[in-house]
Amino acid sequence: MKDREEVMENVATHEDWKSCFSEVAPGLLLFARQWTRSAADAEDIVQEAFVKFWRRNHNVDNRALLYATVRSIALDFIRRDRRRARREANVFAETESTIEPHFELEDETQSALAAAVDSLPHDQREVLVLKIWNELTFAEIASALGISQNTAASRYRYALAGLKKSLQPQ
Repeated sequence: MKDREEVMENVATHEDWKSCFSEVAPGLLLFARQWTRSAADAEDIVQEAFVKFWRRNHNVDNRALLYATVRSIALDFIRRDRRRARREANVFAETESTIEPHFELEDETQSALAAAVDSLPHDQREVLVLKIWNELTFAEIASALGISQNTAASRYRYALAGLKKSLQPQ
């Protein structure tokens, strides 16, 4: 980060680069914006392109190369973003499959239990499955779900109470 700040300070002291940036930056931002979801991402791409262009001592008058640099960095950004999204989706898919209980329904008691678990609110069912079938502690559950230990314990108690209520004969 310090290196980038130092480079930008050097760019800012050079009048040709300052005038080039002030003239071309709005067009480059518009150009970069077509590949990004936010203006901040487009600004990062343009800044990175200017730094890269400056470090390689390219002539400030070579605008076509500057636009090509912005395009290249934007496409790299898209590829990184897609890979990250794929990794996150895979991790999410893997975690979802591990927290769902799998019952072998051999009798009506097990069928009733499976139906009762399925009828619980999602947040309670999630904690119950992690606690009973995956044998996690409340601290581990809290960490996994991004909640407090007390919230995890409360959801577990509510889930047990819900199961008791739905499984009691009327």
